[in-house]
Amino acid sequence: MHIVHVQVHVKPDSVEAFRRATEDNARSSLREPGVVRFDVVQRSDDPTRFVLMEVYRTRDDPPRHRETAHYAAWRDAVEPMMEAPRSKAEYVNVYPEDASWE
Repeated sequence: MHIVHVQVHVKPDSVEAFRRATEDNARSSLREPGVVRFDVVQRSDDPTRFVLMEVYRTRDDPPRHRETAHYAAWRDAVEPMMEAPRSKAEYVNVYPEDASWE
């Protein structure tokens, strides 16, 4: 599995709009064959901060995800909502075994 965590800091007046747009993107992303999970979490002590936790089958799947219409719509919609540019970190799975994610 290839795992990506995207850190997002949203402007305070954009939190609800960001949540709606990101939930729509997550639902659509889960229909992609290369996406195993697409979780969206929000910090409890700072509601302007989010993490998108994306789990892909292979390293080739994130670029395919970024080519979808729903990703492009999300990216363009949320860009003006960002307090700062988003950042990402990429991981490989350790435990549980990849087969456990299926």
